[in-house]
Amino acid sequence: MRNRAPFNAFINKTIALSISAALLAGTFALGVSAQGMEATKRAQKARSAGLSEDQRILHVLNRLGFGARPGDVERVKAMGLENYVNQQLNPSGIADLAIEAKLKDKNLPTLAMTTAELYEKYPQPGQLLRQLDKKGDLPSSLAAARDNRVKGGANAAPGADANADQMTPQQKPDVISSNVMTAEAKPSAPGNANGSPSDPNPQNNEAYRKAVRDYYLQNGLQPPQRITGELQAARILRAVYSERQLQEVMVDFWTNHFNVFAGKGADRWLLTSYDRDTIRPNSMGKFADLLKATAQSPAMLFYLDNFQSVSPNAQLGNGGGGRRLQQAGRPQGRDPILDMLRNGRRNQQQPGRNPNAGERGPNQPQAQAKRPKRGINENYARELMELHTLGVDGGYTQKDVQEVARCFTGWTIFAPRGAGAAAAAIMGEQARENAGKFYFAPRMHDDGEKIVLGHKIPAGGGVNDGLMVLDILAHQQATARFIATKLARHFVMDNPPPALVERVAAAFTKSDGDIRETLRTIFFSPEFNSADSYRAKIKRPFELTISAIRTLGAETNGGPQLHQWIARMGEPLYGYQTPNGYSDVAENWVNTGALLERLNFGLALASNRIPGTRVNLRQFVGDTAAASLDNDRVMDRFLAVMVAGDVSARTKETLLKQLNEQITLSPPQKVVDQQAAEMPAGPLDGPLDRPRQAAPRTGPQATITDPVTKIVGLILGTPEFQRQ
Repeated sequence: MRNRAPFNAFINKTIALSISAALLAGTFALGVSAQGMEATKRAQKARSAGLSEDQRILHVLNRLGFGARPGDVERVKAMGLENYVNQQLNPSGIADLAIEAKLKDKNLPTLAMTTAELYEKYPQPGQLLRQLDKKGDLPSSLAAARDNRVKGGANAAPGADANADQMTPQQKPDVISSNVMTAEAKPSAPGNANGSPSDPNPQNNEAYRKAVRDYYLQNGLQPPQRITGELQAARILRAVYSERQLQEVMVDFWTNHFNVFAGKGADRWLLTSYDRDTIRPNSMGKFADLLKATAQSPAMLFYLDNFQSVSPNAQLGNGGGGRRLQQAGRPQGRDPILDMLRNGRRNQQQPGRNPNAGERGPNQPQAQAKRPKRGINENYARELMELHTLGVDGGYTQKDVQEVARCFTGWTIFAPRGAGAAAAAIMGEQARENAGKFYFAPRMHDDGEKIVLGHKIPAGGGVNDGLMVLDILAHQQATARFIATKLARHFVMDNPPPALVERVAAAFTKSDGDIRETLRTIFFSPEFNSADSYRAKIKRPFELTISAIRTLGAETNGGPQLHQWIARMGEPLYGYQTPNGYSDVAENWVNTGALLERLNFGLALASNRIPGTRVNLRQFVGDTAAASLDNDRVMDRFLAVMVAGDVSARTKETLLKQLNEQITLSPPQKVVDQQAAEMPAGPLDGPLDRPRQAAPRTGPQATITDPVTKIVGLILGTPEFQRQ
């Protein structure tokens, strides 16, 4: 039996620390005593050798999906639990027209756009202005606003980054990329609604943004923040409404396993294709296919810097008569990546350069930045082995990292940052339809012999060097164990039994990495169907949010306010900076601030205080006046709906006691993240390119008096609902 005392003790400590909040007054806690939980589990085991039928169904709905909707338990019981599991393992056979209609109804156009189209219609403002200026087509009003903004930067306050406004869009992402492995990038300053955190002249900045907004509106453009906002909305809508629940769970799992941070430069534009073309089609197929898809994904190549990785011996002379590039669909001729390397990224070396003056700009530092050293980048090679396949103890060496990095030189991206697609379209020029696509550049590749994990990779292999590495890694026993451990941890418990891991790894190996067959071994294992696995996992914020909406039969548009709540609770979608992704164990989600936000979320949802999301609690209790309701009966009704009536006596006693207390919902804690900002209100320049930071709470508190709302909000905060 698991010892849940540390979790419950922490929750009791949380309540003690928050005694001033009426919501958490007295002894109410997210958890109950360890003794009460253990007594409940002993009673469950005494009733049967394992779980009851209803418990097993609820367990499957919570683990293979994002929780039960009203009536789901009865529907699964009618069709048979085993049939339901097999159906979920084969999502292509599940009709899912409702979610397609929902996505169409919400008008999320970016989901169907190519990366080149996203670059063209949702350009980064700074880059667009530079391209227009370069072509001599920058409107005078926009040029004046830009120049005034630049002048404002000269008066930067002490401690501010005086060069921030002079950075090119290529440099700004690099500020993050240089810190992406260590998460040391500086967060946005809270409370600065008009200017960037380092801008000492918000008035100039506001004039600049207005000029940019006007230009965007006149030319049918949209701010790039919309791209990630729509991607988040689609992710939420699919999780809430899709009948293919297991597929959505696996999309969530693999998106986290192969994590890409949206705030790193061009990845904002590249993530739409990553979700649509890389993760989703391969989420239930062969692991080797998924691994290859991520390796060739521009989002991953950009995030882990492999698109810039080049052999030190590469011939970077003028490419007019050089060998043609070997990627199908790649336009023939000059290689933009080689041009960048050949020119030493000239534009980035002169952040203060005035393109019209031909000399150093007024704010340009005297000393020019050093030209980046051309060579092999090992970031992707290291994370490929440590996080994607073998695991940190998978038996590879630093020499293997170096050899793998050599194999992936030349795996790059055509026009990785759009290269003026919007400016070209505005001027009536042909759009670069291949912008943001993967291709292999032979002249960047190290074509010598390599040795990876004892396997010889012959010289002259070109793009096949990387493909051989992926095949080697996908079929390593260490990879089977690593993936089996992560899957068992996700679906069974934080510390899965070694015997289960070995059986899952064996299934992975026997099926040649078939994800569906590997999952089948887990779902029909005695460990998964045991009482010890039941409610053994703490829901992560995304899981909690979706399960709460589904449980109450709520309607949502998946909009920005919901994104904010998920971020406040600690899991902003596509917002984890480092490649390892969000943790899948309880100890990383159980802390005072996060638990308080979870409680606030439950009350906000129940009281319809989340714009774009609505619950109708009266559908469960009828139209009886609140004063006439029997609180005990209402409590029982919602406990049956939300946790199948399976709560400890201590939990129910605490809930009933809280109904007589004043409950105050704290104002929401805004997260500095305007990636879903819409025209013309929101700023257009790069908030997503900086880490998120919580701002002070603002606005009045709200006292909740309706007993039904109280009951539902409090149940959402119980350990029985917080666990799955």
